[in-house]
Amino acid sequence: MGQPKKRIDTDELRHKVLDEVRFLKNWLDKPLVTGAVAPSSPALAKLMASYVDPADDRLVVELGPGTGVVTQALVDRGVARDRIAAIEYNHDFCNLLHNRFPGVHFIHGDAYHMRHALGDLVAGRDAPVSAVVSGLPLFTRPLPERTRLLDECFDLMPSGAPFIQFSYALVPPVPHGAGRFEIERTSWVVMNLPPARVWIYRRP
Repeated sequence: MGQPKKRIDTDELRHKVLDEVRFLKNWLDKPLVTGAVAPSSPALAKLMASYVDPADDRLVVELGPGTGVVTQALVDRGVARDRIAAIEYNHDFCNLLHNRFPGVHFIHGDAYHMRHALGDLVAGRDAPVSAVVSGLPLFTRPLPERTRLLDECFDLMPSGAPFIQFSYALVPPVPHGAGRFEIERTSWVVMNLPPARVWIYRRP
């Protein structure tokens, strides 16, 4: 006899379709802010989360969580929800995330002013962040703004901690020589639409 057919989770499928519609609508309304026409694939999100240490007790900051695909991957990785602080510029996405992931710190704010958005979560603490995971469309911003964001993240992390960014481009979102950092890149994730790769930045 053949293998039994896997039961389709209709709620999961409905959420996936609705999330894709939300992303497309927000991309059509504000393409430079949303950056992507669809949420990241689970395969890409899992790869990004794999660079985060779930045993570290410091904050994991997520920039531009969208509908929460990477947030879910961080939770699945074993990162405690109260360790995740996610900054989302889109008010509708932020409300959705609050309902979808109770216990996570979701902040409606500007990721390019990360320290201000995080506020008391990082105030007065030495290297309070263990990793930054970014879904921001960095190429829509001038290079000095991208570099400043990276520097602000590094200033909140210990040396060697990762800034994790995905991109559809062949070149790194912040190139070599733009700042004092090392860059690692992954292979292409072809199960993402469009295919993407992950860039990992670290300050030596």
